[in-house]
Amino acid sequence: MANKRNGTLYLGVTSDLAARVHQHRNGLIDGFSKQYGCTLLVWFEAHDDLQEARRRELQIKKWKRDWKLELIEAENPQWKDLYATLF
Repeated sequence: MANKRNGTLYLGVTSDLAARVHQHRNGLIDGFSKQYGCTLLVWFEAHDDLQEARRRELQIKKWKRDWKLELIEAENPQWKDLYATLF
């Protein structure tokens, strides 16, 4: 999730991406994403195993910001909101 192109980034794990993004977009979850206005789904990965997804989350959270931006731009160079693609 991001608040704008090259802006603040939020990374998390969920078993229901569409529902979770809806919560973030509508400010239903207090915390970092609400405080910084991270309402745009600009990148996501699907995993079959929740533990694998959590390991990947922790790995990416340790990355330098530039690496995270490269990951987003490789799949979504225009930083389009991908929320509609979930349906």
